[in-house]
Amino acid sequence: MEGHRNSVTGQARIEGVALQAGDIHGGVHVHSHAPALLPVPQQLPPAPAHLLGREVELAALDRELNAPPPSGGRCLVLAGPAGVGKSALAGSWLRSRAEEFPDGLFYADLRSHAPGGPTDPVEVLGAFLRALGLARVPAELHEAAALWRSAAASRRIGVLLDSAATAAQVRALLPGADRSVTVVTSRTRLDGLSMDGAELFPVGLIDRAAATELLTRRIGAERVAAELPAVEQVVSRCAGLPLAICVAGARMASRPRQPLAATAEALRREADRLAALRLDGESAVRGALDASYRVLDRAAGRLYRLLGQLPLTEFTPESAGAAAELSRADADATLDLLAGTHLLEERGDGRYRFHDLVRLHARELGQTEDPPEQCEAAVRRVGEHYLAVATVAEALIMPSHRLMARDYRQPPLHVPEFAEEMEALGWFDRERDQLMAVLRDATRNHRYTLTWQLADAMQPMFVRLRPHAMQLESNTLGLAAAREVEERIAEQRMLTSLGQGRRNAGRIQESADWFAQALAVAEELDDRKGKGQALIGLGHAHRDLGELDSARARFEQALVLWEAIGYRRGVGLLRVALGEVATDAADEAEAERQLSAAIEDFTAVGDQYEVCRAQAIRGRAYLMAGRYGQAGEELEIARAGFLAAGAPHWQARSIEWLGELALSQGETGVARERFTASYELYRSVAAPDTARLARRIEELPTG
Repeated sequence: MEGHRNSVTGQARIEGVALQAGDIHGGVHVHSHAPALLPVPQQLPPAPAHLLGREVELAALDRELNAPPPSGGRCLVLAGPAGVGKSALAGSWLRSRAEEFPDGLFYADLRSHAPGGPTDPVEVLGAFLRALGLARVPAELHEAAALWRSAAASRRIGVLLDSAATAAQVRALLPGADRSVTVVTSRTRLDGLSMDGAELFPVGLIDRAAATELLTRRIGAERVAAELPAVEQVVSRCAGLPLAICVAGARMASRPRQPLAATAEALRREADRLAALRLDGESAVRGALDASYRVLDRAAGRLYRLLGQLPLTEFTPESAGAAAELSRADADATLDLLAGTHLLEERGDGRYRFHDLVRLHARELGQTEDPPEQCEAAVRRVGEHYLAVATVAEALIMPSHRLMARDYRQPPLHVPEFAEEMEALGWFDRERDQLMAVLRDATRNHRYTLTWQLADAMQPMFVRLRPHAMQLESNTLGLAAAREVEERIAEQRMLTSLGQGRRNAGRIQESADWFAQALAVAEELDDRKGKGQALIGLGHAHRDLGELDSARARFEQALVLWEAIGYRRGVGLLRVALGEVATDAADEAEAERQLSAAIEDFTAVGDQYEVCRAQAIRGRAYLMAGRYGQAGEELEIARAGFLAAGAPHWQARSIEWLGELALSQGETGVARERFTASYELYRSVAAPDTARLARRIEELPTG
């Protein structure tokens, strides 16, 4: 593994083939006084007996070696985080292809993260040249590099440059021979080497199977079999980092009488996980990460520490900028720098994340080096950033949704202006996990106002994307928070949202109970809009339970309230609900009347999503009445609208009804295709409708 390496000075012994003729050195013919024959250099450090979990990387390196060689030799950069096993991979691969390098294998530890600083390239070149029998090594870098290239020109050699700091450091050490191969390991990408034709090979974490096998080889199959649950916990908590797994394995191997569960338990306590991974009094994991951290500039070090305090699983330039009060451009550049040193992993689309153990390291540094109030302020700023962006998206997606209070300690940074509804909905989709992480953290730390306000701002995501479990959790947390700070309007909103969430999840009786509580609070506050929201929820619950008369009465009661306050979108929603009840009751004329009026209401307020919903339900009414042509037209228009609006649940429902239409017309094959497509869409949003569609597909006649 990395970290156990001899420096280049320890490899500087006279071994290799001396030049039979003179070397060209700065245009002067220099004669070697070395013996005529020396052993072929074999400087690679010991490699692991079994390299596990690296089949993909080894195959990629083999393909590169088997391709036609470029002029000036190959340069292969293995880049990855500290402790991931880059050095082991590089050394093992070069050893396995030793026949390709009959003139020797060279090694140098460039010590890019050593306390004393990187190795001087002249020192490395001196060791290489002495291995070839050249006693006189120029003191100037350019002269030593020229002599190295001349000495290597006609040789087939492999070179491992371990732990490189910069492209410039590596460039001076490249042999330049056409048949040479130089493998470079680094925690940074060394992008500058691409100008020299270098190929980048990312080295990531190993999978659970390889990690388990690695641990097994360290402590023995019998101990693993005897305490398999503990082994699985250790593997999981080392998070695929080979260095951590090896250190944990060595810890267990050195304690043969101690149960493996003791190490698993030590790793379970997250705050102590880094300290637990110790060997001979030295934390290998901490040492590797400390070395990477020490080379950061002040701004990057501060951002690294602050990111470690955040509850987020991924970072964007916007969220990182909010944490450290940086401009988006500065945050982007600093994130890229941290990714370049592999303290962060770049995930694509401008997103970054920590490896688990690196996060702990960053968190500990922040708690040690930064005042608590600065860390708390960074977490608060990020929470308010997500609240601000969610509120902007909420206003665009649901413009008639009553906007409630939003409290910010300071003006949020980096709040985007979404160009269209789909862009805002896409943001919700990308950030759903981060939003939930902020919400949970706010709850844990008693930031009650942020909790209920963020839960409220997330409502468009729940309505359109239907993440049921998230809705139930967020609204439950929001309700408790609203009650803690005695925000009664917020409490009523959360109760209504909880009712809707239970209904969306198919828990109808529970939804009715929540709507009843919401109605009681709205009546207490004399909030007519809130009463209407609770009544429409109760009406839907009663309809789902087959109680059509009760449902109709609730809808009509709410309709009177909302007509009185001029809430036209709400009136449209109630007309859709009354149209659904009429459809269920086979009252075709009433259904068409209510749904057509609803479409007029939604068109007037510019709510195209609800227009599509009313059209889909009117299409179903036509289907129930046997008006198949009109049903097909309405449902196709609605389906296309839901596709454009990014509403998979209602898109699925429209396709399901199109399947019913096909079945009514005797087109069983078409019906099967449509039911299957609907099933897949329902499944994508974990809707309870999947069970119904599965039964419908199974019941279809075959043949």
